[in-house]
Amino acid sequence: MPPKIRGLIKRLEKAGFKNRGGKGSHRNFIHPKGIAITISGKVGSDAKKYQENEVKRKVTESKK
Repeated sequence: MPPKIRGLIKRLEKAGFKNRGGKGSHRNFIHPKGIAITISGKVGSDAKKYQENEVKRKVTESKK
């Protein structure tokens, strides 16, 4: 079962990303190191595989 969009958002926030807002169903997050990511979709929707991979990559990048 794929994770929900809300799970990806929680993972980003736990890693230090801040929500800058967005338009419609898009949310823009930025890390103090300048790393940015946009997550699209309703909070209760299943996350796509590419979204999971991108969040994982950005969280790892923020820890370097």
